[in-house]
Amino acid sequence: MKQTRRQALALALSLAAATGAGPLWAQSYPTKPITIVVAYPAGGDTDALARLYAEKLSTRIGQPVVIDNKPGASGVIGSSIVSKAPADGYTLLFAPSTFSIAQLVLKAGAGGYDVLNGFTPIIQTGTLPLALVSTSASGIKSFKDLAAAAKSQPLTYASPGSGSPMHILGEMVNKATGLKLAHVPYKGVAPAVNDLLGGHVPLTYITLGPVAPYLQGGKLNVLAIADTKRSPLAPNVPTFQELGVKDVEVTAWHGLFGPKGMPPEVVKTLNAHFNEIIKMPDVVARMETLGALPLGGTPETLAKTNASDFARFGRIIKEQGIQAD
Repeated sequence: MKQTRRQALALALSLAAATGAGPLWAQSYPTKPITIVVAYPAGGDTDALARLYAEKLSTRIGQPVVIDNKPGASGVIGSSIVSKAPADGYTLLFAPSTFSIAQLVLKAGAGGYDVLNGFTPIIQTGTLPLALVSTSASGIKSFKDLAAAAKSQPLTYASPGSGSPMHILGEMVNKATGLKLAHVPYKGVAPAVNDLLGGHVPLTYITLGPVAPYLQGGKLNVLAIADTKRSPLAPNVPTFQELGVKDVEVTAWHGLFGPKGMPPEVVKTLNAHFNEIIKMPDVVARMETLGALPLGGTPETLAKTNASDFARFGRIIKEQGIQAD
């Protein structure tokens, strides 16, 4: 007996439902635990945010969401793992903005993935303003103080690592102002802050979360914000632009990626959940303590940010010969 076109379509749909294929599969997602890879050690702000989001996502979807820390090589190791994972939505990457530039400051071919085309953007969860911070013990309480001090003595600044956005910002400020602050790289935020508090370095470029407790206690001062406008997290602190330092805007961010080729329906599901999660009052409050502001939006927002950072900072890294350790 001949099949009609309608019968053939009905049979195809029933087979898809039976085998878990196509849009019907996506509608049932997720049916098992999700792993979110964090390419940095436990305890940092990226890890803390990932665990916050994972807890909320798990409650919403009724499945465990596991954080898997895979640190090393400025995030390249963890990113590489996700790039090679099945594109089924069960292995994801929560990454800071270092994701866009890590390969640019490491040896050519590091990780073996394409940062622009080798992943599926899902959502840019938030932004983190970068700041120039000084110790009160240094006597530097404003950018004017810094400029004056730099004329009479050699000064250093700490960063969480060579090739980090903070390092790039520091060299951009040096070039724009003529300052010659020497870079002191650390292996992460915590050791950089510890040495800052210990008086081993007088300055650092950093996000606001890790230094917030010491700002309130008067041990540290924020001299400038590297954003296009003042941050609601530090409304009394001027931007570099306000201080007459042009073209040094650098904003850190976090985003969720998956392997290349994820089903659009799964991307849509995850994007919708995360857009709701970052609006929750307790999540917003926790993000602020970590120096982050919620952003959200479509996957295209993350894709554009990633591409823009790759192009812009790629030029700066090449011009200034910036490399990771």
